This record gives sequence, C-alpha cells and structure tokens, in this order.
Amino acid sequence: MTPAELSSTVLHAVRRAVDAGELDVTVPARAVVAPPGPGGCGDYATNIALQLARPAGQPPYRVAEVLRPYLVGIDGVADVVLTGPGFLNISLGGAAPAALVEEILSAGTRYGCADASDASDASDASDAPDGSVVRLHCPHDLRAVVVADAVARVLRCQGALVRVTAEGFDREWTAALGVRVDGVGPAPLSLPVPVRPVPAPADPLPLGRDAARWALLHPAAHDRPRIGDEHLAQREGNPLFRVRYAHARSRALTRNAADLGFAAEPGPVPDAPQDLLAALGDHPRVLAAAAAHRAPDRIARHLVAVADAALPFLPTVLPRGGEKPSAAHRARLALAEAAGTVLAGGLTLLGIDAPNHL
Repeated sequence: MTPAELSSTVLHAVRRAVDAGELDVTVPARAVVAPPGPGGCGDYATNIALQLARPAGQPPYRVAEVLRPYLVGIDGVADVVLTGPGFLNISLGGAAPAALVEEILSAGTRYGCADASDASDASDASDAPDGSVVRLHCPHDLRAVVVADAVARVLRCQGALVRVTAEGFDREWTAALGVRVDGVGPAPLSLPVPVRPVPAPADPLPLGRDAARWALLHPAAHDRPRIGDEHLAQREGNPLFRVRYAHARSRALTRNAADLGFAAEPGPVPDAPQDLLAALGDHPRVLAAAAAHRAPDRIARHLVAVADAALPFLPTVLPRGGEKPSAAHRARLALAEAAGTVLAGGLTLLGIDAPNHL
C-alpha cells in the first residue's frame, strides 16, 4: 500500500464510520499520512482524529477509537495503535514494500512528481494548476539565485509554471553552477515571491558545481551555510558523500546481480528496514512540502535520511558464498534500486549529479 493509497484508506474508514452513525462529520477531502513522530510506532501515522474532533464534538482519542476498527483488518494493514492525544499509528503488511517499490521503479526519478504519482494528490502544495505563473525574485546574490533555481525545479516537478528574476546575475554562475534566470532587473509588478536566504560567508565556486550547490541548499534559508572543503571529503562525515555513495552502491548492486544472472523483482521483503520504507514512502510528501514552503533544504535533508537508512541494508542484498539467487534476493535488489532511484531523483531536483560510480 502506497502513502496515497493509505490516505484513501483512512478516508474510507471515516466514511464507513459516518455511514454507521458513529461519527457525525463531513468526510474531509484529504487525510495526511506521514512517518510516525516521537512516541509513535508502525510505518505511518495520521492525525485525522485530531482533525475531526471538533466537528465531531468528541475528544480526539475517542474519534481515534471509533476509527481504529475500520482500519484494522483492511488488506495491507497489519495493526493500528493509538498514541498521544489521538494519533493512529498504522503498521502495514508484508506486501506493502512490493507495492511501494513497484510504484517507485515504474515512475523512475519522477517518483513524487505531479505527473508521475498520485501521491502528490495528498498535498495542496502544487502551485498554479490553472496555468498561472509563480514568480520568484531574488537579489544579486549567488546563494539566492541557487536557491531560486532549486525552488523553480521543485515547483515545476509539482506542475507549476515558474519564472525566476534577479536584481543582478553573473554569467559565470550559469557555467559554474548551472543556474539560470528568466529576467534581470527590479522586482516585477506582479507581486513576486521573494527568495532571500542568508548569504554565503565565502565564495562557493571553488568547490565545484555539485559540492557548491549542496553547501548552499542543504542548510535552511535562515541558516548561514558553511563553505569549506568538508563538502568534498570522501568520508561518512560528509552528508553529500553518503547520499551519492548510497546511490552509487545501489547501481553497483544492479551490475553485480546481472553478473550473477538475476535482476530485480518487487516482492515481499520480510527483513526490510522500516525506516527505509518510511523514508521512500514519504518522498512525495517531502517534494510537495518543499514546493509549498519554497524550501529545497527539506529535500536535501530527506535524501540524507534515505541514504542513512539504505546504507546498512545494501550489504544484505546479494547472495553470499554458495547461496543461489532467490525471490528474496530479487525483492531486496528491487528495494535497493528503489532507494537509488529516489536518491537520484532528489539530487536531480537540487541540480546535483548522481554518479553511478564513486
């Protein structure tokens, strides 16, 4: 069950409770599902009970108690646990990874984009569905231009039309960092969205395109970026290295599996790491939130979470010793490829290369 399907399942449970007379509410248009927060458990959690408590005239925990029986036992849902004031924590069944992996591999690096997955329907973050243009405007500052360029990429992946203007622009920025603007000059009269992150304390161009863009995009806009050689270090302490290494390792596994005579095939992965599945399933929501808040740093941090969840799993994918490839190996390989796909797609949105070899 994908996050979008789980969201629909939650809404269906609400509808059944209303039809049974146990809740007197209007069924909402959407139900947010996301990885559990502190104190939560399972694969996903939803705050739908808190959302419905006031219109239902009941405490959130009581609403959650009403909804739980309508979720338990549904195909793909293994268990539902109530925590906190009324969060529904949902554990998915063993077939869930297969559906998620199949969705990711089918969409490719466009997974999570508006035209590649229904998962984006779970958010109202996509701008300008009517064809109007989102106008971003930034000062004559390299970090501002890089952030605006990344925001534009993310908005376009969510279906928006975007125009970027800047008060000044140096041509070397295009050659060095791959950024572009659609116009240079004062802010247009059409109430543009200002893009004004804290400027970098030093020139990032000596780092090269990929490390410089990461250095400028990984911190939140209100944080001052660090510009130093740590972004070039080929070691685990460098988040960019971990993300790119996890991607390269996933691609190497595909090549190694081909040498052993087997390929990926989505299927149940009994020992699949739940943090990895949750991070992969959360990717569409992260893209939508990054677009809504003009915050590409959310994508960068999400990619680090995906990589950190994937790296311990990748060594378990291939057969060991005289072991012959089995359905379990093919399913693990498919999960590894899905992780690599998400990492490649996210890096591409940030304007950073995802090499197959490191």
